[in-house]
Amino acid sequence: MITHPAYAVAPWCVRETGLDLAVLAQSESVFALSNGHIGWRGNLDEGEPHGLPGSYLNGVFESHPLPYAEGGYGYPEAGQTVINGIDGKVIRLLVDDQPFDVRYGQLIAHERVLDFRTGLLRRQVEWISPGGQGVRVRSTRMVSLVQRAVAAVCYEVEPIDTAARVVLQSELVANERLPGAGGDPREGSALLSPLVSEQHTSRGSGAFLLHRTASSGLRLGAAMEHHLDAPPATRVSSESFPDLGRVSLTATLQPGQRLRLVKFVAYGWSAVRSPPAVTDQVAAALTAAAATGWDGLVAEQRAYLDRFWAGADVDVDGDPPVQQAVRFALFHLLQAGARAEGRAIAAKGLTGPGYDGHTFWDTETFVLPVLTYTAPSAARDALRWRYSILPKAQARANQLGLEGAVFPWRTIAGHECSGYWPAGTAAFHLGADIADAVVRYIAVTGDVAFERDIGVELLTQTARLWCSLGHHDAAGGFRIDGVTGPDEYSAVADNNVYTNLMAQHNLVCAADVAQRHPDRARDLHIAAPEIAEWLDAAGAMVVCYDQKLGIHSQSEGFTNHQVWDFAATTTSQYPLLLHFPYFNLYRQQVVKQADLVLAMHLRGEAFTAAEKARNFAYYEALTVRDSSLSACTQAVLAAETGHLDLAYDYLTEAALMDLNDLEHNTRDGLHLASLAGTWIALVHGFAGLRERGGTIAFAPRLPAGITRLALTIGVQQSRLSLEIAPATTTYRVLDGPALSVRHDGQTLLVAAGRPISVPNQKPPTGPAPTQPWGRAPQRHRGGW
Repeated sequence: MITHPAYAVAPWCVRETGLDLAVLAQSESVFALSNGHIGWRGNLDEGEPHGLPGSYLNGVFESHPLPYAEGGYGYPEAGQTVINGIDGKVIRLLVDDQPFDVRYGQLIAHERVLDFRTGLLRRQVEWISPGGQGVRVRSTRMVSLVQRAVAAVCYEVEPIDTAARVVLQSELVANERLPGAGGDPREGSALLSPLVSEQHTSRGSGAFLLHRTASSGLRLGAAMEHHLDAPPATRVSSESFPDLGRVSLTATLQPGQRLRLVKFVAYGWSAVRSPPAVTDQVAAALTAAAATGWDGLVAEQRAYLDRFWAGADVDVDGDPPVQQAVRFALFHLLQAGARAEGRAIAAKGLTGPGYDGHTFWDTETFVLPVLTYTAPSAARDALRWRYSILPKAQARANQLGLEGAVFPWRTIAGHECSGYWPAGTAAFHLGADIADAVVRYIAVTGDVAFERDIGVELLTQTARLWCSLGHHDAAGGFRIDGVTGPDEYSAVADNNVYTNLMAQHNLVCAADVAQRHPDRARDLHIAAPEIAEWLDAAGAMVVCYDQKLGIHSQSEGFTNHQVWDFAATTTSQYPLLLHFPYFNLYRQQVVKQADLVLAMHLRGEAFTAAEKARNFAYYEALTVRDSSLSACTQAVLAAETGHLDLAYDYLTEAALMDLNDLEHNTRDGLHLASLAGTWIALVHGFAGLRERGGTIAFAPRLPAGITRLALTIGVQQSRLSLEIAPATTTYRVLDGPALSVRHDGQTLLVAAGRPISVPNQKPPTGPAPTQPWGRAPQRHRGGW
């Protein structure tokens, strides 16, 4: 865990005031920079030591065979793994011929600061070489949110006390050696030398590398150029090799003199363009960056983030760690999707190779709700990517003998990459999750063009899947059998409640948009009988309920299973998937992550308040949270059912998932869904945000310890601000048209310049639920 005291709590940054090599890999994820197209892990400038080097381009992967002991019809044949591309971060320093390496000599001071308002990673170092020469190094790194293909580094070095001969080696490096993967299936695969060199050149103070992937056939290029502020006698040379481009600078610096190097790096890749075309693409981006200059890039970045924070900030009074964590989360979520533009948002974003760089349902269910309200263009582009792979999803459905579209459980380029059916393709709920994200985006933004051009078809093809996958039983009920819900410890079950309710929502919304857009309905061959079939299936959907226990059964027969022996399970045996066979998990009552509870969050109108309270208590006692996706959903339902202290505990767990490395795997990349969960726990949990029939509703309630919660979101064409105190909530429209919102069931019309303050209702009360032995969340400590 990252528990060293060098991590300081601050409202607008993450500051590391020392260097602990034992947690270097985790810090590399925390300090990662990205724009959704380029991702640079927070590796040290000099390249070594490192925990896990990483420079990623969204969508660049290598394919590889998926081996099976026994094959089967419909099994995916190839996997896809994100690759560490061409690393443009590296700037090596030699002081009087001795390499700057924090493992040697004497490290006097070391500080890194990731600033959420500027989007810059700053580093300051004082170091004495083994030969006794002191130097002061300052570097500032950025991945541009404005110029999509560009990253840059400003690097400064000056001697301390006595003159020093310094050499800087600024590099582009391909096929960096990576540490081997461990045994955790959540890690990524380490591919050895995935890139084949096609071209390398150097000239003056620049260099260029062009490579392709051997199997997937993707072509990628990277180029660098430098601006130098140095003594007149500084010498500059460049050279290139198949996997290395290097620009070297040599100077003798007197005390008080400083060598300043600005490194511009541009990237480009394509599956279809020729080598000259990719070369020209990269050259053009590099030229634009150099013309803008370092100061111009910094100013652009700050202006971009100022606009973002004006419509997305969350203020938390009373808990500085949660305040820092929610801004950390929002910053990284923005980085993951800001300039993805036609590419997916992976589970780790571009912060690490975990899960092989794959995208899952996490994106639509956890990440996109946040981006829809705070960066809607990024949410729109993520859904456009789903639309772009729709032909592959339709082909997959056809392969499985189904209608409509079966989207891949895990993928980079749109092909199914899960080799394990029960916890992969059987999780058909992904289609309804995508539909839910589409419906939310349209309701919140009012983007009619998106609804017509993309939304109608996505909703149609997912609705067609449900009518093909399910069937009416003898009693007329519509059943969806043999599927896996969000809980991956209960696989291939009948009538999973989450799946059925989300499918029901999908079917109703598909019928609605088809009727609103008859021209698109004709294009998609949607006739009145098909719409009637969708509505009939939705109306007859089976929703399992255990009359004896007075609760909803997560799936048919689930509550008849033996309850897992939690008392006999030690804390070291979690996560259970690493210590027990799936056979044991599937046939007992143990829940990996919120499933029925997630249904109550997303389809809350399908449950009464009393049912929610009973369901939450029952499933709380079974849920072990072996997934980082669970805590935020449990926080939302704990808040809704009146257990505010418990909700606060779960908020804290989601918020500190990566900053405190709670799952011990932050080294492989950040948990984007858990980061999103920080916002979800605050905004859906304590602010009580829900979308109901096109109306935005709130039910604010604060736990002891948070004295004020203020937030800003975008709704339609307006910016809506809430300021929640323990007793009252004030609504403001900061700009745009007046908005109709609901507060604890009361309709309010909020207009710009006319804030409305209303009292908060008291939350319900009831007995505190219990958790499995050893799996209660750690108690929050307020302001810490």
